[in-house]
Amino acid sequence: MAAVLEIADLKKLARRRVPKMFFDYADSGSWSEGTYRANESDFQKIKFRQRVAVDMTNRSLATQMVGQDVAMPVAIAPTGLTGMQHADGEILAAQACEEAGVPFTLSTMSVCSIEAVAAATSKPFWFQLYVMKDKDFAGRLIDRAKAAGCSALVLTLDLQILGQRHKDLRNGLSTPPKFTPHHIWQMATRPRWCLGMLGTSNRSFGNIVGHAKGVKDLRSLSSWTAEQFDPKLSWEDVAWIKERWGGKLILKGILDAEDAVMSLQTGADAIIVSNHGGRQLDGAISSIEALPEIVAAVGDKVEIHMDGGIRSGQDVLKAVALGAKGTYIGRPFLYGLGAMGKAGVTKTLDIIRSELDVTMALCGKRDIRQVDSTILR
Repeated sequence: MAAVLEIADLKKLARRRVPKMFFDYADSGSWSEGTYRANESDFQKIKFRQRVAVDMTNRSLATQMVGQDVAMPVAIAPTGLTGMQHADGEILAAQACEEAGVPFTLSTMSVCSIEAVAAATSKPFWFQLYVMKDKDFAGRLIDRAKAAGCSALVLTLDLQILGQRHKDLRNGLSTPPKFTPHHIWQMATRPRWCLGMLGTSNRSFGNIVGHAKGVKDLRSLSSWTAEQFDPKLSWEDVAWIKERWGGKLILKGILDAEDAVMSLQTGADAIIVSNHGGRQLDGAISSIEALPEIVAAVGDKVEIHMDGGIRSGQDVLKAVALGAKGTYIGRPFLYGLGAMGKAGVTKTLDIIRSELDVTMALCGKRDIRQVDSTILR
């Protein structure tokens, strides 16, 4: 196997090892995918100032996100169907994050349940919540996350209705997979993936099946979200969630300064500048383009994080320089997971860490907490 040196290498390997319908699920955006592409390409427009003849010894990437010590300003983003990239994917990724000293965020739409991930880890992880029409179910999800010792709740605000993702429709995505000749062929050409799935019982939506009323066999992501995601979600809903949760609350999906200002009324501990990885409103601006305006509007009043388009440690440093106190990676860790399982997630984090460390040094900084816009052209 060729050496894995960058996230793109893991992506190539994952493409060969994960059935197409699940690889495409992770590697796609809505409609024309313009915003998905902009999330990545807009980082390339930002340039560093190279500095020389400065002391580059004793560097530190350690910082905090919502009061929690982290080895670097990076967390794993909540991603649905993670356990379909690799058997027991959420468990393996959470274990890799625990060892690396960075937060792991479990999605409501995970394959492995909150309880299964908690049983396989020893440190608290974060839980991401979607607001459902069934408020009793949403409340029970919050209670389960509390019982599992989750140390932060990430509330996603930008999925009241589901953006259309053409690849998923063309692939006939479902979990468990459908057994049409087309899908059987996809899986048969990925024997490593099949062997892993045969060895686990985690093959459906673990947080939902057996927990939501009347849901005993969840077979379609799109039909369930169409029925249960709440298009009436409002700031008042955030208030009862915060009260029910009672712990650290992070609001995900803020892309406009006006919404950022309104979010201050909720008392949230942090907001995530995010466009859902380009998977919702195609034609929206990239997360990194939105970041400076939001930092200017509320950066002195709430902790600001961002996600979307990060593919390297250099991207992390650019986001931090523009005011983000933390960043999230979604697709990079999914590529690592699909390529190599837990070792691939560890490799992803190692790549990000090394690139972040070296780039920070070459910009003349030794402590990530001292990085600001002065390192940029």
